[in-house]
Amino acid sequence: MSVQITIRGVSEEVRDRLKVRAASRGQSVQQYLRGELKRLVTKPTVHEWMENVRTRKRLADNRVSTESILQARDADRR
Repeated sequence: MSVQITIRGVSEEVRDRLKVRAASRGQSVQQYLRGELKRLVTKPTVHEWMENVRTRKRLADNRVSTESILQARDADRR
């Protein structure tokens, strides 16, 4: 089921730029914005991404010592 979303207070400049972008893709502004909204929600926010990284790090519980990192770096330089 689809719903309607109304956005008030959009400047004419923004509206005009959206029209240009939509037209360059052969779409209406509505089609263009629908696609952009779908694209937007498929990507995590920075906060969601950071939480995901923290969770994975906590679950993996892999600890690498500074000495191990430096030894690996030095081995690559030989």
